[in-house]
Amino acid sequence: MFEKFCKTLHSNRPFITVEITPPHGASIKPTIEKIKELNLHEKVAGFSVTDNPLAKLKMCGVLSAIQVQQAFNKPVIATMSMRDKNKLSLQSTLLGANDFDLRCILALTGDPAKYSDQPEVKGVLERDSTLLLSIIYRLNNGFDYSNKELNPKPKPIYPFAVANAYAKDMRRIQKKMIKKLDYGARAIITQPVYDIENAKELIELFEEAKTLSVRDTATKAQLILGQFPVVRARTANFISDKVPGITVPKSIIEEMDLAAMDGADKEQEVGFNLSKTIFDEILKLHPKVHLMTHNRFDLCSDLIGNN
Repeated sequence: MFEKFCKTLHSNRPFITVEITPPHGASIKPTIEKIKELNLHEKVAGFSVTDNPLAKLKMCGVLSAIQVQQAFNKPVIATMSMRDKNKLSLQSTLLGANDFDLRCILALTGDPAKYSDQPEVKGVLERDSTLLLSIIYRLNNGFDYSNKELNPKPKPIYPFAVANAYAKDMRRIQKKMIKKLDYGARAIITQPVYDIENAKELIELFEEAKTLSVRDTATKAQLILGQFPVVRARTANFISDKVPGITVPKSIIEEMDLAAMDGADKEQEVGFNLSKTIFDEILKLHPKVHLMTHNRFDLCSDLIGNN
């Protein structure tokens, strides 16, 4: 399963993953059923599962990821946030997940605890996501973080990391890419990209970053371009104005604003067509894409089509 997943990631064939957010409830089975109804699992290489995004309470990401992976027999990238766990908890969770064959891990620093919907919640945050990457590096060599040998040793873990898609100084993004590659990241997923020139620049920066990394694994590392389809003008404006690390071209904002004046149906139609064009162009340029749609799996299915 993981060998095929990695082979596709390193090939020129389309590699598409879809993000799943667990429910604010005690079962992810209804989400799995939605994906089955759309046959979406047949169109993608795998899935990712989030870990309490925006510090809002959701079902455990790792346990949800295990269920999704078992349901579809496809690799799932389980997000692990540094916000909620110390070194002991991180290692314990990784070892337990490994026994269930959950071995793709997306290392995140995590959204600040101040955004949480839980009263007076406090973040742990011993360090940023590079701590988790360094823990995975040690586990892959058969040792825990204190350099004690593990028995039995875990099966190989595949660490993923993230990067912004845009900054006024794009070299700042490259420096963070290099840092994460140095800590052993095998792939980096970007924030959503809405412009083909932005995508080209990210690819160029990443390829250069691989040559500047001190880690041998960087030579085979891959860049995965994030995609968040926008079908509402309000969403496009919010992303453009409020979300750091992403840029939405003015032309898209204006077209969505005009469409919204003609009603929700027109807005949806124009937004989908714009999103489909961007998705197809980026997939043609660089066939490694990660779709984020807030569990709009119907939208994912329509975007992917017959790719």
